[in-house]
Amino acid sequence: MQNIRNVAIIAHVDHGKTTLVDRMLYQAKLFRDNQETKELILDNNDLERERGITILSKNVSIRYKGYKINIIDTPGHSDFGGEVERVLNMADGVLLVVDAFEGPMPQTRFVLQKAIELNLKPIVVINKVDKPNCNPVETQEKVFDLMFSLGATEEQLDFPTVYGSSKQGWMGEDWEHPTEDVSYLLDMIIKHIPAYNVTDGNTQLMISSLDYSSYVGRIAVGRLHRGTLVAGQDVTLAKTNGEMVRSKIKELYVFEGLAKEKIKTPVEAGEICAILGLEDFEIGDTVCDLENPEPLKPIKVDDPTMSMLFTINNSPFYGKDGKYVTSRHLRERLFAELEKNLALRVEETDSPDSLIVYGRGILHLSILIETMRREGYELQVGQPKVIIKEIDGKKCEPVEQLTIVVPEQFAGKVIELVTMRKGEIDSIEAQGDRSHIEFTIPSRGIIGLRNNILTVSEGEAIMASRLKGYEPWKGEITGRRMGALIAKETGIAIEYSINKLQDRGTFFVSPGDEVYTGMVVGEGLRPDDIVVNLTITKKLSNMRSAGADEKVNIAPAKKFSLEEAMEYIAEDEYLEITPNHLRIRKILLDEVARKRAANSTPKE
Repeated sequence: MQNIRNVAIIAHVDHGKTTLVDRMLYQAKLFRDNQETKELILDNNDLERERGITILSKNVSIRYKGYKINIIDTPGHSDFGGEVERVLNMADGVLLVVDAFEGPMPQTRFVLQKAIELNLKPIVVINKVDKPNCNPVETQEKVFDLMFSLGATEEQLDFPTVYGSSKQGWMGEDWEHPTEDVSYLLDMIIKHIPAYNVTDGNTQLMISSLDYSSYVGRIAVGRLHRGTLVAGQDVTLAKTNGEMVRSKIKELYVFEGLAKEKIKTPVEAGEICAILGLEDFEIGDTVCDLENPEPLKPIKVDDPTMSMLFTINNSPFYGKDGKYVTSRHLRERLFAELEKNLALRVEETDSPDSLIVYGRGILHLSILIETMRREGYELQVGQPKVIIKEIDGKKCEPVEQLTIVVPEQFAGKVIELVTMRKGEIDSIEAQGDRSHIEFTIPSRGIIGLRNNILTVSEGEAIMASRLKGYEPWKGEITGRRMGALIAKETGIAIEYSINKLQDRGTFFVSPGDEVYTGMVVGEGLRPDDIVVNLTITKKLSNMRSAGADEKVNIAPAKKFSLEEAMEYIAEDEYLEITPNHLRIRKILLDEVARKRAANSTPKE
């Protein structure tokens, strides 16, 4: 049996996981010296590169000193926790990467908890020691305290620590003495990460991940738990619902470098492999022996905390941008996503055009929406809502641990904003000229909070949160915005009209943009909605010529990102999403219909 080490890299978002994997790939001489490569080799998805975050976990392998090291890069965001949970099943140990300046953050806690529960051996990598004002020694102590508080075993607490800088391309045992490369880290992996403990018995492989090829279709990926697998072998696919399906392995692949390599020889226990030929499988299914199938315990994934209504685009501008606009397209795409996105749920509604989608948070849902819009889908989504549970007869809601690092002078404003949204302070700690504040806040309170925090802190605040659990309902949270400015007529927004209405509020559209009746074109200065007409042109006469007016000075329109728009919309609004546009609209486009609906709802 070859010497294999399966190691997953876990960390808070932006602490340098993917950059570290790059360095390890270079160390293993996977590229020619003259070969041109991009930074962040594993973040190969456009969305990942734009946002600078890992969304999908990746498998690569390197050869080093006669050992094969399978590396699994995982996302750092707890919104993609479903990804982390399932891929940790393939690992025998973890590299915990921590920023030497920021120290352990909420997501560090989240991913580390998962690793400790699975009894994986950690190696702590204190990264970014080249940063000014960093404190690697204190960070190492904080990691120890964190592990202790999470109930780590003595063996897990006896972890080795490696210091270095992924960016500069070195790792060593002392942060004050840089080394030449990352070979020290690879040596530590071989020394401290245990080899897979092979047990006797029939074939078992848990499907932990999915790959897709447009040529051959869906590919199952997982670590062989015990037994052997060979191409052409008949197997039983044990599904999570208890069904047993006879199947055949057509082809087998193992991960070599950045690619998959087809093999004819048997795959032995402990190796991560990709199987081609299985039909109708899902993540969590077990590939077992044909005669004596023994399924493994399926993967448990944390429940979603947020829901959103997804419906077809029925606005006056539907079908102008997108390729896929019907309810059939929407339905097929969402159910296809369920196959590989474990933390997602889709539920039918009374209407055939609408579905309710459950996810881990705003980011989890927005990445799905952004992916769909780039594929050419048009859709509308409703206001995000948190999932309420009844526990011991009490109405309970999800609460999150929110960490905000902010310059000291803005700390007061930040605390005020969070407490308005039912947040409670857990601790305040000074880190140089910054305050490190921890809150417990309902998930409802976080919706739309990021923008406000960035505004009051002049863009300096760093925010991160993780799900803490369910607690009794905290009460109503006060309104978060003024009334909407709603377009009266369909047409082109005219500069002259916008100029005349500037004193009414802030606009979301610029002159020349297309608007339709019932579309939200801005935010007013009063709590009530106002209908405005942006399509009126200047009436010309002998007395009033086109150029007689003073120069028009229009404030720039406020443009939302997808997450910002999702957080901004009110209960009676939809967000219309097309490949090229984001538009906020009222559910009822007609002004009279809105008034009737408002009059018919009983006043509380």
